[in-house]
Amino acid sequence: MNSKLWNIFLAASLTAVATGLGALPFLFIQRISRRWLSIFHAAAGGLMLGASHSLIQEGTRINPGRAFFGILLGLGLIVVANRLIRRQGDMDVAELAGADARKALLILGVMTAHSFAEGVGVGVSYGDSDKLGIFVTAAIAIHNIPEGLAISLVLIPRGTPIWKSSGWSIFTSLPQPLMAIPAFLFVLAFEPFLPVGLGLAAGAMIWMVFAELLPDALEEASGPEVGIAVTVAFAALLAFQEYVLHL
Repeated sequence: MNSKLWNIFLAASLTAVATGLGALPFLFIQRISRRWLSIFHAAAGGLMLGASHSLIQEGTRINPGRAFFGILLGLGLIVVANRLIRRQGDMDVAELAGADARKALLILGVMTAHSFAEGVGVGVSYGDSDKLGIFVTAAIAIHNIPEGLAISLVLIPRGTPIWKSSGWSIFTSLPQPLMAIPAFLFVLAFEPFLPVGLGLAAGAMIWMVFAELLPDALEEASGPEVGIAVTVAFAALLAFQEYVLHL
């Protein structure tokens, strides 16, 4: 592997490691009440909706038709995956069992699918120029921190240790370095699939928010509290992308 490919691989690997930083706030949180657990679910939903908005916006900018197809494909895949997981019965994921394990597996699967599209994005951007590749890599790395937080908001309050939650967050981003190299080498072949991948990840995340996270949020928190948490988290992610990633 030549130096150019090593640089791309290392840059994309940094984006994966950045996802694990999302668990760090829980180093300062010792106990979580059931009400705050519900609010955390709502906040995770808001972060995922914000990420979905960005993915759809980018996908439609490249090719609206393929992005819309990707959204529907993502919806279909996550619905099928949910049914298959339910049929498996008891399972253990991230030190969780039963329904908690099913939710953990779904959110980890959704965020991993998301990372495939981001890995292609890194490789395609380096195919344009090193300057663009570095900018896109930095943007994705910073963007991955709140995504890691969204994962941790679901796993840690349910009993997953902080270090394992960080590790699972990094795991969901491993497709980024794995996909960056082939996307760079075969940029013309991968580029048409990028809007489909972006839409697919967004469609799966939107389903996850409304089918899993928000119903859980409403178990212990009121509707207005959930609405506030979702809206604030959504706005915070968009502001983060606009004012931090564009500096």
